[in-house]
Amino acid sequence: MNKTELVAQIAEAAGLSKVAAKAALDAALDAVKGALVKGDKVSLIGFGTLSVKEVGERQGINPASKQKITIPAHKVVKFKAGAELAEAVN
Repeated sequence: MNKTELVAQIAEAAGLSKVAAKAALDAALDAVKGALVKGDKVSLIGFGTLSVKEVGERQGINPASKQKITIPAHKVVKFKAGAELAEAVN
């Protein structure tokens, strides 16, 4: 499912126009992004939790040249599925 399909489903389920559904989705995604940028967790009960994790510097191998390279420290977004979502998928 892509963003356009998600907007269409939101519009249908909530009885909104696609324009209003897209605006609501964009606002929600901006709020989630803003919280993660600040380092906050975003917990959606029943769906899951999004958080930011710091990954330390590590050694890797360039697959083309087989030379060792250093992969710098960086942050990644981590998602842990909630119980209801995990149960629905299984």
